[in-house]
Amino acid sequence: MFDQATYIDRRTRLRDDIGSGLILFVGNTEAPMNYLDNQYPFRQDSSFLYFWGLDTPDLAATIDVDERRETVYGDDFTVDEIVWRGPQQTVAGRAAAAGVATTAPRSALQATLAEALRRGRRVHFLPQYRAENAILLENLLGIRAGSVNRHASVALIKVVVAQRSIKSAAEVGQIETALETTREMHVLAMTRARPGVYEREIAGAMEGLAFSRDVRLAFPIIFSIHGETLHNHHHGNRMEAGQMAVNDSGAESPFHYASDITRTIPIGGRFAGAQRDLYLAVRRAQVRAMDAIKPGVRHKDVHLLACRSLAEDLKALGCMRGDLDTAVEAGAHALFFQCGLGHMMGFDVHDMEGIGEQYVGYDETVERSEQFGLRSLRLGRALQPGFVVTTEPGVYFIPELIDMWKAQHKFDEFINYEAVEEFRRFGGIRIEDNVLVTGTGHRVLGPPIPVEIDEVEQLASG
Repeated sequence: MFDQATYIDRRTRLRDDIGSGLILFVGNTEAPMNYLDNQYPFRQDSSFLYFWGLDTPDLAATIDVDERRETVYGDDFTVDEIVWRGPQQTVAGRAAAAGVATTAPRSALQATLAEALRRGRRVHFLPQYRAENAILLENLLGIRAGSVNRHASVALIKVVVAQRSIKSAAEVGQIETALETTREMHVLAMTRARPGVYEREIAGAMEGLAFSRDVRLAFPIIFSIHGETLHNHHHGNRMEAGQMAVNDSGAESPFHYASDITRTIPIGGRFAGAQRDLYLAVRRAQVRAMDAIKPGVRHKDVHLLACRSLAEDLKALGCMRGDLDTAVEAGAHALFFQCGLGHMMGFDVHDMEGIGEQYVGYDETVERSEQFGLRSLRLGRALQPGFVVTTEPGVYFIPELIDMWKAQHKFDEFINYEAVEEFRRFGGIRIEDNVLVTGTGHRVLGPPIPVEIDEVEQLASG
């Protein structure tokens, strides 16, 4: 938890920007796995953490904008609960650490909201991504759970996005702390990924390393020899010499800030033939993209720059042909690069996606494309100092997609399907780093994580 002044300042800016009404924040509850007392590890809602800093379940909070009053709602442990879970700080004690003087039992929240509704006041709340919180809002506000998000406050969403998008020095420090653990995870993977080893052995070792540092993963580990599947959470394959493994993984910081790094590892220690060519192509696209990151530049344009770079190298390998500017504009390169270049990152690995990616990544100056590949770009708008973004180009040969486009004669003028057939079992390569937009340019965050081809090969073969 940051110092008290941090949370007071965040809530004050929020209150001033909203102007009037009652702002409601619903914290997360425990989530049972298979029965009530066997629960998933608790993770607090990120916006609740950002404004209140309270990392325990079953809390809610309100900001009465007009009366300038803040209240945290929750219940202290009973003796029966203490028997099983030990003594806990009181709700009042926890709230005081966040600069909140007023607390109330959780049951009092209903009366607070009922009075606000009776007086015709606007109750601002964010979209909900957990069913139990949508049901709670149904009970509190009389809005059917299935339609709760249609009534979320757009004004509140925009203000929260504006605040959370700009990372303070302390927040950047937390991300870099997370990256220290993440570096260890990736170095471990590079040194242990060997022929005859199962993917799960590497994924398990990385998760165990994070656990041993008293932090958790920022997202489920992607570690797979089938790197052409973008979000592949299967870990059952036995690795063999000559294959490559895509390792997309990251740890949280103690304050729950995320990190998100991808490296591609040659199983057996060396990238061979086209593997080497395409690894260098992806790295070249990443460096070119990162060099373009600075305030005022649209991230959509950075993405297209990376696409153009990849297309050049794919043409050199015979997979693409024709005028590359026209090919990229048409989306022909998306046969090989089906996703976006990157996304915002902070408390969430896809920062604030739960409250509306259309508000986080896009605005009135840039609309989301409907074009295959480009439509998956999570961040298109102009970059600002304080943004933390991922830069993660890749090349992916997906047999089913190749077959479909080939049968449709799609982009025949730009794609040499005969040459592409030679790569249909290639898999995928992705390289990803986390980048801070500074006042004049950018800075790659965290300790250096081996990425140049000789560094990766040395660890993978040592």
